[in-house]
Amino acid sequence: MRYLLLLSVFLIIGSCGEDVTVKPNAKLRLDYPAPTYTITNTGCDYNFLLNDNASLIPGRNCGAMVEYQHMNAGVYLTYQKIKNQNLDSLLYDAQKLAYNHDIKAQSIPEQVFENPDNKAYGIFYSINGNAASQGHFYLTDSVNNFITGSLYFEAKPNFDSIYPAVVYLREDIKVMMETMEWE
Repeated sequence: MRYLLLLSVFLIIGSCGEDVTVKPNAKLRLDYPAPTYTITNTGCDYNFLLNDNASLIPGRNCGAMVEYQHMNAGVYLTYQKIKNQNLDSLLYDAQKLAYNHDIKAQSIPEQVFENPDNKAYGIFYSINGNAASQGHFYLTDSVNNFITGSLYFEAKPNFDSIYPAVVYLREDIKVMMETMEWE
């Protein structure tokens, strides 16, 4: 009994102190510079406006990578000429590439894109979730040119962590699509 009384007194004295202050949950805030755009010169049959915070790295067969070094991300572009009426197979392959991520994706909403002035038509796929790619698109003039693009981060996918960068880069991709011009 003495021990119980002694323990109670010790707990009462030990619990005296400052009031506990509950702190709000902290959220990481990532701010990116406002984009400014310059027309690219790809040396191929297409050009578009490119964010000045990105670099265009030419690839083989008129493909390219739009590198966002400060975000550890890139948009990989693949260009193909439409030959022998193969537009159906190019469209099928592009859609299949986007939907290959449905195993890890929570959703893949599509946004149809049409720009009759530049003769550019396509679809942008927002891939939401812990998939390898966070965005995919294709554009075509339906006669001669076909281009696909995929957004990848050089990190293990964790959608919650990269979400601010994903939003920023998806807007950049939409600018690329809106300003795509064929030569």
